[in-house]
Amino acid sequence: MDRYQYLLLMAACIAITLPLEFVLGARVYRRPALLVTAMVPVVVAFSVWDIVGIWRGHWSYNPLYVTGIELPLRMPLEELVFFVVIPICGLLTYEAVGQVLRLVRRLRSGTDAHA
Repeated sequence: MDRYQYLLLMAACIAITLPLEFVLGARVYRRPALLVTAMVPVVVAFSVWDIVGIWRGHWSYNPLYVTGIELPLRMPLEELVFFVVIPICGLLTYEAVGQVLRLVRRLRSGTDAHA
């Protein structure tokens, strides 16, 4: 089970923030083109940085806590998953906070919140 802790943590992050899409109307998953546009630079930049760090020996990953599945250039699968999941969670949170703030502004201005 220890080998899957990293991936389980990423799954928990998605599970915890997923309701923001539906309950608060974050609209991150419903706009896939914008999501991909926001994700690609992050995933590419951090993947390159990670690979360089691994090659130079700046950091490594404990084999007890990763699945052992390596992507090209020795990057663990879990790292790529991290670089995808955490920005999605951040975008969901950002968009949900924006939705709540817009609702609060409408309520304070006295307009109908559903208009």
